[in-house]
Amino acid sequence: MIKIDGKEIPSPSDYLVSIMDISTNAERNAAGDLVMDRVATKRKIELSWRFLPKDELSTLLKSVSSVFFEVEYIDPQEGTFKSGTFYCGDRSAGALDYINGNIRYRDIKFNLIER
Repeated sequence: MIKIDGKEIPSPSDYLVSIMDISTNAERNAAGDLVMDRVATKRKIELSWRFLPKDELSTLLKSVSSVFFEVEYIDPQEGTFKSGTFYCGDRSAGALDYINGNIRYRDIKFNLIER
């Protein structure tokens, strides 16, 4: 479903793509109409996993640890795979339990934001 630097990552439990218009000088004119200069349209991909084993989580977090990386994803507007350069927002992972020296993780979340 999604690749980072050409490698598939575990299919997320939740996958949400936001289409963001980046603009400058957005303001209302004397007639009350909005006037703005759209400079780009970017994507933000919100990903979450309900559960991941510690080795898969470690590999996943390492895949988004560079400042920028290539992402191939399914784009809802285009209806096909698209690729771009992204960076990762804050990452979170909750501990489910710790049994016999093994930790299991739940509620893993992070966003990928197009450069």
